[in-house]
Amino acid sequence: MQADYIIIGAGSAGCVLANRLTEDPKTRVLLIEAGGRDWNPLIHIPAGFFKMLDHDTLTWKFRSEPDPGTNGRAINYTRGRVIGGSSSINGLIYIRGQPEDYDHWAQLGNRGWSWDDCLPYFRKAERWEGEGGDARGKEGPLFTSRIDRPAICAAALEAGLQTGLEYREDLNDLPSAHKDCIGWCQQTRGGRRRASAARTYLHPALRRPNLQLVTHALVHRIVFDGNRAVGVELSRGGPGGAVERADAGREVILSAGAIGSPHILQLSGVGDPAHLAKIGVPVVHALPGVGKNMQDHYTARVSYPVVGAQTANERSRGLPLAGEVLRWLVTGKGMLTYSPSIVAASVKVLEESATPDVQVTFAPGSFKGGQIGALDETPGLSSGAWQMRPLSRGYVEAKSNRPGDMPAINPRYLSEESDRRAIVGGLRFARRLFAAPALKKFVREETLPGAHLQSDDELLDYARRNGSTCYHASCTCMMGQHAMAVVDDELRVHGLDGLRVIDASVMPAVTSTNTNAPTIMIAEKAAAIIKGAVRQRMAA
Repeated sequence: MQADYIIIGAGSAGCVLANRLTEDPKTRVLLIEAGGRDWNPLIHIPAGFFKMLDHDTLTWKFRSEPDPGTNGRAINYTRGRVIGGSSSINGLIYIRGQPEDYDHWAQLGNRGWSWDDCLPYFRKAERWEGEGGDARGKEGPLFTSRIDRPAICAAALEAGLQTGLEYREDLNDLPSAHKDCIGWCQQTRGGRRRASAARTYLHPALRRPNLQLVTHALVHRIVFDGNRAVGVELSRGGPGGAVERADAGREVILSAGAIGSPHILQLSGVGDPAHLAKIGVPVVHALPGVGKNMQDHYTARVSYPVVGAQTANERSRGLPLAGEVLRWLVTGKGMLTYSPSIVAASVKVLEESATPDVQVTFAPGSFKGGQIGALDETPGLSSGAWQMRPLSRGYVEAKSNRPGDMPAINPRYLSEESDRRAIVGGLRFARRLFAAPALKKFVREETLPGAHLQSDDELLDYARRNGSTCYHASCTCMMGQHAMAVVDDELRVHGLDGLRVIDASVMPAVTSTNTNAPTIMIAEKAAAIIKGAVRQRMAA
């Protein structure tokens, strides 16, 4: 197999790149995906994400390392293993984050990555169902939609206003230095179906003869000729499959995500020499930051029984569920379109923060044990809180030199004191919202963490025992010019030719909210950078 560009990973970033790079009919692209096609119907029903959190074939079935931050628990660390990647199995939430997130990237020395630089690529991606304008895009591939607005979540939003939050109709049109606010989430949904990166970017591009997709293919390593990446070794058909080689005429692009990209680099001999020696991989290029600097959002939930209002809990079984299925088929609305969060509040709980530092989200249901997945059987409402800009830093490390072995994943949640204060403050703020008049009339005594837990230490202990990932893994191949950076501001791997990393791993700091929208923006911007480099070479 040969192509101009080999893209490793058909996730959110890989699908964008496959589409944009093949817009030139003279450019040949090979896209390699470890999973299969997106034929499972659960993918296309928005609320199907509940059934895919640890799916046997659609996910990698990763687990994090046991850590004090999670009270010694190894938690489920879901990543998509299917075309579309995690955009095919996630909760569909589309939020860009604060403008300051991107200005911070630029302030760290990454030219061209400020908010003003990134906004055009958000707009280029979006097919927003609302009004266009300077802030929103209307002509892009990615369907972005308003969320269905259940009455109990409208009450949660009203409670936010009663506690002094500012209402924002469009959480993707935030000014710099915005105040504490609340608003409705948005979704990557077109009509009744999920708008994954596979549906919106990859499927249209697959009609082009210059794009080849290879599925069920495990990448073993990137092949180098000296300091230049020239191809990829892979196998198909599961363990024991014959090793094949694909050659890249121009570049190898690593888009395997914040877990997969550093793992593949390490298996290829690019990383910390001490770690590579430990797993028996010869050093091709010493780059100590590979797999370091891992960041993620860690959430803990509060839950309350509800009376006098409908929630998702009681409508998820029996005849009510049948009615919801019919409603979704006929109108494209209702519970089957729900995301794990319907309303989101951005609030400041730490005195030292310049902007809101905690996200507090609301779901029209409550989950058993406070873990997203199985709903409680009786009516309930829940809220999750997470720190937007955690200071805790973790790692992704290959455990062996065998490509099929899962890497060690440890975000080291709550290892920094400010992160611990933030999650306690977030839980306290969620309680304030449930105590506001708009919600208080519907809720009864708190079930999680429970009204008997009041001190900071008790709430922190609860967060460690019951918290979980927001699935926002990032920053493990961070962009920058310093000793621990992996790529430069054009996403080229430092010290190597013909190799870029393009996915959430290149973020120098995690964005303040959900990470799928920023990942798609990164890929849109990276495609423009690559095309610009080709034009420069041709003009030279």
